[in-house]
Amino acid sequence: MSASTKNIAELENAPILKLLVRYSLPAIAGVVVYSLYNLIDSVFIGRGVGPDALNGLGVAFPVMMLVFALGTLVGLGGASVSSILLGKKDIDSARRTVCSVASLSIISAIILIIPVLIFLEEILIAFGANETILPYAYDFMFVTLLGIPVTYLFFNLNHVMRATGFPHKAMMSTVISAGINLALAPLFIFGFDWGITGAALATVIAQVIGLVRVLLHFSNKSYLVHFQQGLWGLRKRIISGIFSIGMAPCLVNACGCLVTVFINRELAATGDEFALGAFGTINRVLITFAMLVVGLTQGMQPIIGYNHGALKPQRVLQTLKFGIIGGSFLTTLGFLACMIFPRTISECFTENTNFVNTTVDGLRYACLVFPIVGGQIVIGNFFQAIGKARLSIFISLTRQMIFLLPCVLILPQFLGLTGVWISMPISDLASCLVSIFFIKKFLHYYRLKHRHYFSHSLRSA
Repeated sequence: MSASTKNIAELENAPILKLLVRYSLPAIAGVVVYSLYNLIDSVFIGRGVGPDALNGLGVAFPVMMLVFALGTLVGLGGASVSSILLGKKDIDSARRTVCSVASLSIISAIILIIPVLIFLEEILIAFGANETILPYAYDFMFVTLLGIPVTYLFFNLNHVMRATGFPHKAMMSTVISAGINLALAPLFIFGFDWGITGAALATVIAQVIGLVRVLLHFSNKSYLVHFQQGLWGLRKRIISGIFSIGMAPCLVNACGCLVTVFINRELAATGDEFALGAFGTINRVLITFAMLVVGLTQGMQPIIGYNHGALKPQRVLQTLKFGIIGGSFLTTLGFLACMIFPRTISECFTENTNFVNTTVDGLRYACLVFPIVGGQIVIGNFFQAIGKARLSIFISLTRQMIFLLPCVLILPQFLGLTGVWISMPISDLASCLVSIFFIKKFLHYYRLKHRHYFSHSLRSA
């Protein structure tokens, strides 16, 4: 049995907890490294260029996330489709899916970057940039956009690599890319004095090297899922599956960017000159901990998708249970860190006392109910992994559009800057309650639908 076939067989037969550790730890390690090098980039920019550059990065961040959101549409959708097809033993369709992911990544990148580059200055101004911070945001985004084809291909194919039985290899692709970025960023920022442009350039070069490694993997015909001649044509069934499942994370990120625009505007109206940069810093810190949970869900996804396709519902629900416990634990760690060490965390980015004070206040408010966020993230991604795209989209959008946006528009009118910060935990709590309601209803339906498999499992035991 080849290593590739053995990895696939384990998804159906190995103990769930062992599988979850095997798949989630590399995924968590990968997203931790990726999140850390985003954080460290911010540290280098804050200390090497200054607070205005951090403010510029804060404005560029939602634009960058909006661009990346369109990329996740293909990558995460393709990963889920691939694992479900493998569970159904449809190998040719799984191979066609990875070819489609590569093609769609290039097509979507080209379609996106041309209009965004043309109207980049206008977009950044609409997102809250003023005359002081616009040059920093523009320089960073210009280089980032030129590298989008590489970014899309690298991350999207890396998601599929993880979903098709190679979690450690996918992790190492991210780790290698992050290591190169961390080596190049200080050299470009401090050594060559390229400022914020150097930080963006270091990231793109690092991703080029990561992409080479991923392309070599899928070009190897000894692996079960690989690039294959004759399967590059785009098929409606594959594309619709990728887009319907990938739409949930895409819309979450896109709506997150929209909400960030309103938050930036409220911060500019109610906060001091450091509020924009402080929010960008808070966002990065909280996203770093949330990404731990995302790593966990990336590890869960192939296990859930494969066993859902293979009609093994008891393994699907066991994975969900362990995932909710693990996700809640990870965001509780984030809550404790932000509550106990908010000043230490803030001072990592800059020595400016006013900037640090604004960040500390916001961080404490923003993470008030953070321990429950992990479970909500897991539930949203669970529905994505089993192909319930509409439910995943609805649950994922509740926080951003139904709860956070109205809070951001209303509360600052009465509470000023504190109203912006307090909007975050209120929306987190409300969206978590919605997630609990829907997962309870779904689990009742799921057990009834698959009662034959559950009863068969009990008789076998």
